[in-house]
Amino acid sequence: MGKMKLKVADFHCDALSKLQANPGMDFRNDPRLDVTSERLAEGNVELQVFAIYLSAVRGRSKFEDVLGQIEGFRQKVVGTGGLQWLRWKEETVEGGLTAPAFGMLSLEGVDGLEGNLFYAQLCFELGVRCLGVTWNYANWAADGVLERRNGGFTEQGRKLIEWCNGSGMLLDVSHLAPAGFWELMERSVRPFIASHSNSAAICAHPRNLSDDQIKALIARDGRIGLTFVPWFVREGGEAGREDMRRHIEHVCGLGGSGQLMFGSDFDGIEAWVGGLEHPGKYAEFADLLLKYYPEDEVRGWLYGNAWGFLREQLPSSAGTNPLLPFTES
Repeated sequence: MGKMKLKVADFHCDALSKLQANPGMDFRNDPRLDVTSERLAEGNVELQVFAIYLSAVRGRSKFEDVLGQIEGFRQKVVGTGGLQWLRWKEETVEGGLTAPAFGMLSLEGVDGLEGNLFYAQLCFELGVRCLGVTWNYANWAADGVLERRNGGFTEQGRKLIEWCNGSGMLLDVSHLAPAGFWELMERSVRPFIASHSNSAAICAHPRNLSDDQIKALIARDGRIGLTFVPWFVREGGEAGREDMRRHIEHVCGLGGSGQLMFGSDFDGIEAWVGGLEHPGKYAEFADLLLKYYPEDEVRGWLYGNAWGFLREQLPSSAGTNPLLPFTES
């Protein structure tokens, strides 16, 4: 009898920016990609979130580049790649076990929206469902983690929070400066996530979350996606699969077993955690976790916690998603 393969949800990869930079890449099996259709199937990844990330290499972030990555997702990931596009709460119930893997779109840094909330609305209508406010530096909405002044949200950024809460666009605090994190905790009426961040107590990198941040996310029933960026896993940057356990145990020790998930950052990294080089390796990682932890907990971390959050927090296709007013107040 074959080994049981646990289902996986991964909340962050950067394959879209690679596909945009290299139009000849085939999402199904191109060896230059960490994340491919074949490897998702190999690792039993039933949900992969694809970030729209605009690299500084391309110059100033423009909305047309955001649209280009949405179109790349539509053609290459959903089209030839065969993934099913997750947009609505109803799809988390209907899909069942017969559906192919789901792909969901997120935006990593709102720079490409050019300060225009109509562009945010358009992204929503085009199927983007999660919005990371910043990358590492400041933009029109807020400060990122490497911006030394540690500012919160701008006035326009506060309007963005309000719009996300009203429309059903999920918010993501990975990369957001601590001041912005705490301001969002005050201003957001809905729980939010950190899609790809680890524990700062275990590895003191500015992109990792403090215990207070982790506890606050747990209290709001948000989600924490532990990530496979080696230098976020272990100081010095050389890390193996076993090193991930220290972060898992730390978050669980703070009461977060029900809020823990994974956000690999595959295709956004050029060095990998040993044994976690691509999504096909999730099956072996699951086997490792099952040696140490109860199966129901491992199932939650790998899939159930992420999927449960989306089942509750995604907007409904039957709901009214408020359009923006035509005049700024």
